[in-house]
This record gives sequence, structure tokens and C-alpha cells, in this order.
Amino acid sequence: MTVTIDAIRDAARQLQGEIIRTPALPVRRLSRATGAEVYLKLENLQVTGSFKVRGAGIKLGSLSDDERARGVVAASAGNHAQGVAYHAGRLGIAATIYMPEGTPFTKVGRTEDLGAKVVLEGIDFNAARDAALAHAEETGKLFIAPFDDPHVIAGQGTVALELLEDVPDLDILIVPIGGGGLMAGCAIAAHAINPGIEMVGAQTALYPSMAQALNGEASTGAGTTIAEGIAVKTPGEITQPIIADHVTDIAVLGEDQIEAAVLALAEGQRIVAEGAGAAGVAALLAGDGRYAGKKVGIVISGGNIDSRLLSNVLLRGLVRGGRMVSLRIGMSDRPGMLAEVSGLIGGLGGNILEVYHQRLFTDGPIRDTELDVVIETIDAEHARAIVEALCNAGFQTRVLSNRKD
Repeated sequence: MTVTIDAIRDAARQLQGEIIRTPALPVRRLSRATGAEVYLKLENLQVTGSFKVRGAGIKLGSLSDDERARGVVAASAGNHAQGVAYHAGRLGIAATIYMPEGTPFTKVGRTEDLGAKVVLEGIDFNAARDAALAHAEETGKLFIAPFDDPHVIAGQGTVALELLEDVPDLDILIVPIGGGGLMAGCAIAAHAINPGIEMVGAQTALYPSMAQALNGEASTGAGTTIAEGIAVKTPGEITQPIIADHVTDIAVLGEDQIEAAVLALAEGQRIVAEGAGAAGVAALLAGDGRYAGKKVGIVISGGNIDSRLLSNVLLRGLVRGGRMVSLRIGMSDRPGMLAEVSGLIGGLGGNILEVYHQRLFTDGPIRDTELDVVIETIDAEHARAIVEALCNAGFQTRVLSNRKD
């Protein structure tokens, strides 16, 4: 099977009524910040929280009765797993999913809830894939590739098909890249509809495998990333030449940039995106004027982020923005001092979140003590005003944490 615009349109017809046609949302805040006219294709609102359900549906729908009876096995960082499990359950196919050991609990739990058997094995996607392939060989089950399959690529291409139906005159489309299935399908669809559109990829710097492959470099992918959904060491054999033909640029992004994009979507747009899902926004924000004056579409590829991880992203955002500050305050160890400090902070509008009174583990005089206080402030300037007021009142105060400069 060759992936063409006709194959992608046929995939769209097959998926009607089985998945959600997700919206393309214009976003003012990101548009103002970058000078671009930005539209987000919200695949985080998909039935399984990710675009992966599209390709999985087309692939499983293509199986013969004999293949369905044998069952399927897949390897996934989580989103492909849920896509396969969703359609396997719908079609009555037994599914076994191999996931890396560090896969977020939310993705594991949801995959099991959809009826699949989950096996956690290996430290990354490649290790999980090897285990899944071995299981398929041993059992005769059919391996469902997460990206390097024409049916899967055609299904993923329906994302761009829908987006360009809603916003046909995009100048640029930014798409996250792991193995390349989403970008390959979107690029084929987008250039068939709008040959002048520029395709830009987004990868994590810890796993820049597609960017390295296109530059003739060996893959160096390794490490733990917030964008585990695109943590792929080896790009697809089918997807790589498609991307080489269609993609202008691949933005390689640091963990702090992707984390900042997750935060920007959550705080600024009230959109919950996982790290991989926010990679396109990270590329936009890292563009340094590259996108000004352009109409830009970005695929928010998924929203299956672990609640604890999202909480940490939000709290770290408060710290980096100077809205949550940890102070160490030196004072005399006598009655009323804690009340005086609390009154001073509260009087200036600070909200005390945590207090730890340190009497023993200190090198100061026996009649002195240290108070560790975590406070919530309006912004970094407000925090500096509170620190200055404490110092002026005679309390030796230093900041243990503040915004990232």
C-alpha cells in the first residue's frame, strides 16, 4: 500500500463515527506572544486522548478474519497502546501491549481499562518493541507497528485533512515527531491540499532521532524525558523518506522548553497536553520571530499526562515565575517572633504555604533559630518586596528558590 491523499481520504471515511473530529482552536495568547495567527488541532480531546487512535483504527480494520482470530501485539509509550486497545475491544480482537517500564500510570491504567493485557518491559520504546516482536514471533500474533506502517500513516494523515478543512490557508504546520507516523501522514495530506504549506517538526533533544537521521548522523537518543510519547531512538524506514521529502525543518527542543509549553497551554489556554503533545507549541515559542506574520497550525497530539507530573509542572512554573518562593529567615528564638514574621508577610499580601522551625540543625548561636517559609506571591517583584521588608525589620533573610533566570 502506498500512502496517498486518496488513501488518507478513504481512512477518514472509515473513521467516521468511530473517533472524534477534533476542533481547530484559534488561540489569542500564543498569537500575541509570537506575532503569528495560531490554531491548535486538539487531539488531546480525542476518544483516547491522542491522535494514535486514528492509525490504529485503520490498521486493525484492515485485518483478515484469520489475523483477528490470532490476536495482536503492540509496543507503545502509551498512546498507541490505547488506540490499539480501543479498536481491538470494538472489533473483538485480543490485544497484548508492551510498554516501557517508566510509562505514566494514567496510560497503563487506561490501556488496561480498554481490555488489553499490559506488559511493562524495557527502559525505553525500543526495548519494549523488541520484547513485543519476540512475543509476536513466539505466539503467532500480529505485531501492530506504532508508526512504520502505511495503514497507520494514512490514519494519522486524517489529522491534517481535518485541520485544513477548517483552516485551509495555513502557511505553516508544526507537528511533533517521534517515529514519524503522524508527520508523514500529515505532510502527505497537507502538501496534496496546499502545496505551499511549510511542514515543521518538533523533537525532544534527548531523542532527536529523525533530525539526526536526515542529517546522516547516528542516533544518540537516551534519557528520561517529559515527552515520552516521542522518545524514539530509531525513526521509521517508511516514514523517514517521506519526511525527508516534505519537511522543511525540525526544531530540537530542550526539556525546559517542552515543560514551559505544557505550562503555557495549561495556564494560558486551559488545555491539558502531555509533553509530546506540547512539543509543537515549544517549537513555536522557541522560534524567536520565525513565525511572525504567518498563519500557523500546531497539532496538540495528546493529553495523556500523569496527574502527578502535571502538578509538578504547574508548581515548578510558580517557582520559576517567582510566584512561589522559599525563604530562610534568621531570628532570635523568643516568643512572638514567628507571629511577627507571619504578620509582616501577611500584611504585604504574601500567603504562607509551609513553615519549618529549625532549632537543631544550625550553626548559629544557641538563642537564635532559622525559619524556613514557603510563600505564595503575586509575582517575582512582589516576592522581592517581601524579602526587602523582612530584612528592613531586622530579619536576616535569603531566598532558597526563585524564578529561573
